[in-house]
Order: sequence, then structure tokens, then C-alpha cells
Amino acid sequence: MESNSSLTNQLLIAMPGMADPNFSTTVTLICEHNDDGALGIIINRPLNLRLSGLFDQLSVPYTGPDTVSDLVVSGGPVGMERGFVLHDKNHSFENTLTVSDDIHLTLSRDVIEALAMGEGPKKSLVAIGCAGWEPGQLEDEMLANSWLSVPATPQLVFDTPFAERWDSAARILGIDIASISPDAGHA
Repeated sequence: MESNSSLTNQLLIAMPGMADPNFSTTVTLICEHNDDGALGIIINRPLNLRLSGLFDQLSVPYTGPDTVSDLVVSGGPVGMERGFVLHDKNHSFENTLTVSDDIHLTLSRDVIEALAMGEGPKKSLVAIGCAGWEPGQLEDEMLANSWLSVPATPQLVFDTPFAERWDSAARILGIDIASISPDAGHA
């Protein structure tokens, strides 16, 4: 795949007609997209789980009061036994993937331990599970008008309230997503 056709660091906005309940009204940050497929994290599906509860489940002691009340999100239907942490660029961990100059993805436990001790990234989003696409699958979904895409911004990934992310991402394109017909078509 040519690098200019990669959707890495793009936000995929589910179109109103998205039939798959795993992705209906979601915004997904594409963290990696190449000839082997794509990996993304849904950034607007908070779970009924706070970081303190996750730390307890993982038996990680925590003293960082700033993050313990943060919600964990459902990052997607794949790998629901794994944790994924999107975070700012100011920290480096054992297994970190650079999504952009401002957004990194870490899959190793050391980032969770740093967050628990209050020594982690200033901006972060912890997800359980991820979204994955086989080679060519995401390209086919884009051609079928399942998604809109916009460049990711740290503000939308880390700071925009969860309930506003779908609308806010579409507004980057000047679109009121709620007014789009759920029936896809081609001109």
C-alpha cells in the first residue's frame, strides 16, 4: 500500500447507516494501516469501568489521584482481553507505536503502572479491545461509504467529551452527521 493511501492517524466516523452494532455511531482512531490490514481504537464508547477498577482487576497499586476516576473505553470487538493506551508523546514505553507526532499507542503493562503511580502521560485514553481489519477490508468499507475520515487531533482524541465525539468529528468536515441519510449510495 502506498503511504499516501494509509489511513493511519485518521478518525473513522461511522456513517448513520452502519449496520454493525459494534461500530454504530463510533469514532475510531486508525493507529496502523498497511498491507497487513488495519488496527484502530474506538474512542467514544465509555465502559462502566473507571481506571481505579481496572487497576484493581490487574492488581496494580495506585496512588495517582488524577486519573483513577477516568473512564475506560471499549476500543473494539477484537482482543477484549487486552488493554490499549492512547497517549501523548511525552513518554516512551516498552511497546509503543507512533500514530502521529502527538498521539502514541502503547500495548505494554508499563504504561498502566505509570498511570497508576501518577507518573504516566498527561493525556491518555485507556481502552479494552481494539478494532481490526484484514488486508483490503477497510479499503472495501471506505468504498462502500461505511465511514467518513478526518485527520485525528489530540483535542478530539483526549479532550472532547465522549458523547460529543461522533458529532464533533463530522463537524470537522462541515457535516451535521445526524442529518445524513442512513442509505448509502454513489453519485
